[in-house]
Amino acid sequence: MLNLSVLLEDAARETPDREALVFGDLRLSYAFVDGIANQVANLLVSRGIKPGDKVALSSPNLPYFPMIYFGALKAGAVVVPLNVLLKPREIAYHLDDSDAKAFFCFEGTPELPLGEAGHAGFEQAAECEHFFLLPASLATTESPIEGAELFWAALADQPATFESVQTAPTDTAVIIYTSGTTGQPKGAELSHSNLLTNAMIDDTLFKKTLHDTSLVTLPLFHIFGQTCVMNVGFYRRATLVLLPRFEAKQAIELMVKEKVNIFAGVPTMYWALLTDDTSAEDVASIRENLRVAVSGGSALPLEVLKGIKEKFGADVLEGYGLSETSPVASFNRPDRPTKPGSVGLPIWGVEMKLIDDDWKEIEGEGPGEIAIRGHNIMKGYYKRPEATGEAIKDGWFRTGDVARRDEDGYYFIIDRSKDMIIRGGFNVYPRELEEVLMTHPQVSLAAVVGVPHESHGEEVKAYIIRTPGATITEDELIAWGKENFANYKYPRIVEFRDELPMTATGKILKRELR
Repeated sequence: MLNLSVLLEDAARETPDREALVFGDLRLSYAFVDGIANQVANLLVSRGIKPGDKVALSSPNLPYFPMIYFGALKAGAVVVPLNVLLKPREIAYHLDDSDAKAFFCFEGTPELPLGEAGHAGFEQAAECEHFFLLPASLATTESPIEGAELFWAALADQPATFESVQTAPTDTAVIIYTSGTTGQPKGAELSHSNLLTNAMIDDTLFKKTLHDTSLVTLPLFHIFGQTCVMNVGFYRRATLVLLPRFEAKQAIELMVKEKVNIFAGVPTMYWALLTDDTSAEDVASIRENLRVAVSGGSALPLEVLKGIKEKFGADVLEGYGLSETSPVASFNRPDRPTKPGSVGLPIWGVEMKLIDDDWKEIEGEGPGEIAIRGHNIMKGYYKRPEATGEAIKDGWFRTGDVARRDEDGYYFIIDRSKDMIIRGGFNVYPRELEEVLMTHPQVSLAAVVGVPHESHGEEVKAYIIRTPGATITEDELIAWGKENFANYKYPRIVEFRDELPMTATGKILKRELR
């Protein structure tokens, strides 16, 4: 029997007084965090949540996230983390598609009212039964949203002890939403064994001390932050310093103040740290403490990698993975030479190969599409057997990412899934945007592509054919998109055209648009 919640429980048992989470003036011990997670588990059981039921969670990097994440796991429920930037329409889709029975949502701020969006999405959802509002202030005693139950009030009478449900290793622990390359987002089912094994192996890839301190600025609703930072951190009883929104100056301030020795980020974060006018004193402090720097999400430019080494004295180690692989599949391992620009070698228990469109293996350097097999491969896409069958064959998962391989077996990503855009480390799926853009009465046809961007890696651009007589402007369509898409998704650039390049069968030639 196996439950991923053992990561928190074991740390609370062995190091109960060690600080698990640091957020502002809050410094919360492992025992305290585990106690709140137990109350969450008791709350869910009291509301009729049974093992296997789905519990959605929308929270930035706040103490709420691990408390509810592990509390739901303790109850045997399946956690469904949601991107905090989703709009009500998108939230309702995720709640319905995942069959979520309960939804925990952070209140947010006046600038980003997550609670209002979350509750609106909850009310649009067909089956979700319980909505718990996570207040921005501990002093809040009345819900600012009518009909929303306050988290702390719901928790008040719940016991701080709970015997975790003994789940099977193959039971689903988390559903991470991803579109792969096309269509509506799909839920990748990751088992307790997938996630625990990946965390335990990842732990062997990073240097550690008796007491590590990690800056948590990768979003925990994303599998990279969830596994490689939170789960690995709890496994090694580290102290996690929470930063809800990455800003280089604030990150540097926390790295200095808390003597952070582990940092994981996406290339845009490293770019921001490199270009920040950090004081010599702060640079010296970071150089003294920072031992581990990990990058993922997209390729790290070599100039940024070299710059971080020169500025902070840290070698940035790159790895590779996807939501469907829990996520880590390969890494520049500490027992082998590091190759800049490479995503390294497959981790223990994982195989990688290059294939063609027909699943046939490509020998030698390639290039070819990466396929992965091992303990990290998802169970499948939730309620989508056809999509699962297209993605997995004989245990091999085809990634859609194109790579080459050198004579030592190191992999180098040279292209991504044909259409997917990675903007600031977030995946943006053009087809989803195109389908919604085409609901606008003045849009006849839409094609969305990624274009190079200095700080975000890629920016979202929409090519639009307007309906006859339409007068909509670029600014108006961008504003409309802002209202209908999460902040990281909506097109910042719009170009109107009379026609788009197409194949004989009517397929838009996006390569030409790029």
